[in-house]
Amino acid sequence: MTDAETERAQGSPLWRFSLGFYRQPGVADTCIALQDECGVDVNVLMLFLWLATQHKEITPGEVRTVWQQAAPWRDRVVAPLRGVRRDLKAGVPLVAYDAAAFFRTRIKAIELESERLEQEALFAMLPSIETVGAPSIEAAARANVLAYEQALAAAFTPGALENLFAALATFVQSDGGGS
Repeated sequence: MTDAETERAQGSPLWRFSLGFYRQPGVADTCIALQDECGVDVNVLMLFLWLATQHKEITPGEVRTVWQQAAPWRDRVVAPLRGVRRDLKAGVPLVAYDAAAFFRTRIKAIELESERLEQEALFAMLPSIETVGAPSIEAAARANVLAYEQALAAAFTPGALENLFAALATFVQSDGGGS
């Protein structure tokens, strides 16, 4: 079993979905842009997209609840680790670049683990999250993302969203969404 296969075999269905979907062409760039430009918590977004693969729409009130419950972990753990990793990539005076690059790799692994922990906590919340059935994955994905956009009071980039929805359709058709 390769490292990637081992990684996918571990964790909740949400985590396994996220690992596979994030690796699809254009998904990482789209998610990072939504994160940086619109304040999207990518882990929360992945939850809403995974729910869509289960033909479930999250109710608008639940979107805000999920966002608020994820906020302390995101703001105190994930975002600071991301900031350190990004600072190290840009280079920080005093420490040699090679040494900082090695340290950055270690921080990146810790950041990924912090995201996995967030997703596992989000997955554990599912029994208490109200959802309704959706006629299709696409309909659920669009409804879930629209509810998220409204909860954040942010305008998500339409082209980015269309890329995300197209990637989700392709991913699900390849049976990647069946986790």
